[in-house]
Amino acid sequence: MRLALLLLSLCWLPALPAAAPLTLDEAVARALEVDPRLEARRQEVAKARALVAEVEGHLGARAEFNGFVGISPAVRGSPFTAEPCGGSGNPPCTLRRDRYSLEQGLSPWLYTQFTIVKPITTFGKVDPYREAARANVRVKSEAVRLTRGEIRLQVGQAYFGYLTARDGAAFLRDARRRVEKAERLIQRWLDTGEGEATPADLYAIQAGGALVDGYLAEAEGLQRVAEAALRLLVRLPEGELALADRRLTPLPPPADPLDALRRKALRQRPEMAQLEAGLEARRALVKANKLAHRPNLYIGVIGALSHSPGRDSLDNPYVYDPFNDYGMTPVVGLQWDWQPELQKAKADQARAELEALIAEGEFARRGIPFEVAEQYHQAEAARQAVERLEAGARAARRWLVATYTDFEAGLKPADKLATAFQAYVLAYSQYLQTVYRYNMHRLRLDQVTGAYP
Repeated sequence: MRLALLLLSLCWLPALPAAAPLTLDEAVARALEVDPRLEARRQEVAKARALVAEVEGHLGARAEFNGFVGISPAVRGSPFTAEPCGGSGNPPCTLRRDRYSLEQGLSPWLYTQFTIVKPITTFGKVDPYREAARANVRVKSEAVRLTRGEIRLQVGQAYFGYLTARDGAAFLRDARRRVEKAERLIQRWLDTGEGEATPADLYAIQAGGALVDGYLAEAEGLQRVAEAALRLLVRLPEGELALADRRLTPLPPPADPLDALRRKALRQRPEMAQLEAGLEARRALVKANKLAHRPNLYIGVIGALSHSPGRDSLDNPYVYDPFNDYGMTPVVGLQWDWQPELQKAKADQARAELEALIAEGEFARRGIPFEVAEQYHQAEAARQAVERLEAGARAARRWLVATYTDFEAGLKPADKLATAFQAYVLAYSQYLQTVYRYNMHRLRLDQVTGAYP
């Protein structure tokens, strides 16, 4: 049953392909070239860089334009009710009051208004936002490294999962041949009356063979799943899968002691770089919210043009005619948005988020060395178990061979052979499982120390 649990535990693992034999490093390199998740992270970096450009764009020139075509009442003639007026024999000069009368029809109305301004200074308000946006680029860039590490770990799970399933299946096929050989021998003894075999011995061997058949079917199925997952990760065409590793072997132990690995993790983990960049961004946003009350000083040009051809133009400088007018002037302006209570609330929010991030950073500085120690000690324990189980599997194989030889010679009963056979299956399956577990701890140790590009 332990062998069945081992094989079932591998069913979720991803997988790797190849036309020529692939090493683990080659499989990882290929996966990093084709995995769309990396492209998604890179696009997030591009978006973060565009945000920097957006912030800097607030310091550039800005143009606004508004224009429309409408209608207005048509107006012709003097601004007085009668012409001529005043003087001898003429009616008094009375201003007309038919401004909105449609007696003279309608006229097209063309109107255009424009503003072109360039900030001279924002009194430092934009600079913190630029710093925060640039820090965000570093956060997103480190997310690319994080994704690379995840892909590397998944390929490793697939690669070693495939080797474990393949070697387990090969081992079970060999065990099945031994069971079949013992079964034929017992059947021959029963048919000829030779030896001391009984029908119970035959049934015991047949039950063991059925159990091996079940395990073998699971192992072959898991091998096919692992192969498909490898092809998915590395995106190779269908064909024979060839790995450079002829069999599952343990990875070399870490070259550095635990203390050195802890220091490396604090120095090169993507999360640490993200934390530092995040703190920088938060500090910049706190500063930006403190400066939000400052004004903007700008220069520019504003103007307007309004024309209604169906109305006579009135050129009196003291009378404004909105339907026929034009003008343009350079300006120096001051824009000031002052909301002290709202701006203080935003500054307090940014400061609280900064303090929360500082607290999380302190926990990360303590938690990351623990993660390194956890994987280091688990890898070391698994490595020692691999050495012992390898020796145990060799001893179990010798036990099985010796017992089978004695069984064939009629010196030992079938129950002794079944016991030796079970010990061999258990020892070797446990060895494969432990090698796989050790290799994954080694890959995770590299991941938690940031030892990948």
